[in-house]
Amino acid sequence: MEQFMTPEFWVAVGQIIMIDILLGGDNAVVIALACRKLPPAQRTKGILWGTAGAIVLRVVLIFFALTLLAIPFLKLVGAILLLWIGVKLLAPEHDDPHGNIQGSDKLWAAVKTVIVADLVMSVDNVIAIAGAAQGAGQGHQMPLVIFGLLVSIPIIVWGSQLVIKLMDRFPIIITAGGMLLGWIAGTMAVSDPALSNPDAWTWVPKVPQTDMVKYVAGIGGAVLVLLIGKWIAARRPKAGHTAAA
Repeated sequence: MEQFMTPEFWVAVGQIIMIDILLGGDNAVVIALACRKLPPAQRTKGILWGTAGAIVLRVVLIFFALTLLAIPFLKLVGAILLLWIGVKLLAPEHDDPHGNIQGSDKLWAAVKTVIVADLVMSVDNVIAIAGAAQGAGQGHQMPLVIFGLLVSIPIIVWGSQLVIKLMDRFPIIITAGGMLLGWIAGTMAVSDPALSNPDAWTWVPKVPQTDMVKYVAGIGGAVLVLLIGKWIAARRPKAGHTAAA
């Protein structure tokens, strides 16, 4: 029980909840689109069953992700992907990824649509949550992941509109989320087994596994996401200019 009272545990819980809020808005949109044609009496069932199936599937995927991150060099790949996801959060594309989500008037067809669409769209969430859970220690990573997901479900499903409005009003929330992903990427990269285990992959330079090194790597990742994201956003033509052209 003591391991659940450590600061590292609750910091990781906070990170997972923030990741799910920032990267889970799409899931709420998918649920709404997939269930929009159901009769009112079945709509709630479709939302609940679809969400439950998607969450169970995501927990399974995260379990495999946590296992795979123990393989040398995969944390480095995951860190690069997280940096890319963080940059996309700060400089999003302007296309609509939900145009091909088809609604259904059959309950289980709608549930299947929610689960399949969530599977396709969950790669970023899975990598980010697995990375955040790494910071909480080996003993309780999966309980932490499940707890963080369960806490974030009502926020995503019932509070998505509020979250979206807050993001529109306070863009600093999105910036902080992108930098959080950069922080996780930095700390994940330096803890890769190829860089941290002196007895394996001896030809690879080793990184001291100290708190200072992890803090510096985290800050470096956060700043890198911020700089690249702002640079890409500044180079893109504004929507008004594009329409005028």
